[in-house]
Amino acid sequence: MNEIALKYTEKYAALIIPWLITSGLKIVFLIIGALVLNRVITTFIEKAVRIAVRPDGISSKEAEEKRENTLIQIFTTTANISLLTITGLMVLQEFGVEIAPILAAAGIVGLAFGFGGQYLIRDIISGLFIILENQYRIGDVVSFDNASGTVQEISLRKTMLRDLDGTVHHIPHGEIKKVSNFSKDFSRINLDVGVGYNSNLEHVIAVINRTGTELAHDPLWKNSIILVPQFLRVNDFADSSIMLKILGETLPSKQWEVTGELRKRLKVAFDKEGIEIPFPQMVIHQTKEPEKETDKTASVKQD
Repeated sequence: MNEIALKYTEKYAALIIPWLITSGLKIVFLIIGALVLNRVITTFIEKAVRIAVRPDGISSKEAEEKRENTLIQIFTTTANISLLTITGLMVLQEFGVEIAPILAAAGIVGLAFGFGGQYLIRDIISGLFIILENQYRIGDVVSFDNASGTVQEISLRKTMLRDLDGTVHHIPHGEIKKVSNFSKDFSRINLDVGVGYNSNLEHVIAVINRTGTELAHDPLWKNSIILVPQFLRVNDFADSSIMLKILGETLPSKQWEVTGELRKRLKVAFDKEGIEIPFPQMVIHQTKEPEKETDKTASVKQD
């Protein structure tokens, strides 16, 4: 048994050792070279994008970083896939697999699927325009026709959104017809407040402006506010209240939390100043019922 085992060991060793010395070492060097090259390409892409993307004088530093991170992710992902494909084919060749038929088959399959890949081509072209036109970036809060949320990832084919419930939506770029970006350059506070018709409007306006100024000077909030929230106009005479519009500007994506804090402070200030925030009311007028015929007859008899 030992002689048989030794015989097969020597036989396979004679086959494996030369392969390890030649093709095996090549595969090791290919993998190491691919990892090093991947690192170099990733670093180069990051530095190149940081240099190429110039501030436009309008977008904030945070907005420019979002755009840079989006471009870096897309270019890096594309480069990684290309490098992985090339390295995989070279490794297969070292294992003795003929890659020429594989490439030929890939070309034939690509041609066969070319007619059915029109949607894929549409998604890629739409994605290129989205990136080049800087419609939105990673970290922006956007709304599409069928979904809304924070942009988590952008590739050439699709965009991944995560909504407020934590649900992740994958939307192909070709399906996007309209994009609403809630966090491009700056965001706006747009708040309607109703007060009673018996309120002194000048007093109410002074309280609103004072509350907005105090919020803008609060150390916890001042860095998020660009333009102090202030009274703009009497927006509507509603059924139960006078609607007042308040406008202000914040950093991108900060409008919701700032508006929530402003609502809280306005409620406290209105209660302190005795300003009524009315709720919908309905006044019912009841007509007087006509006297019954029997009551009239009884009245005549008594007379």
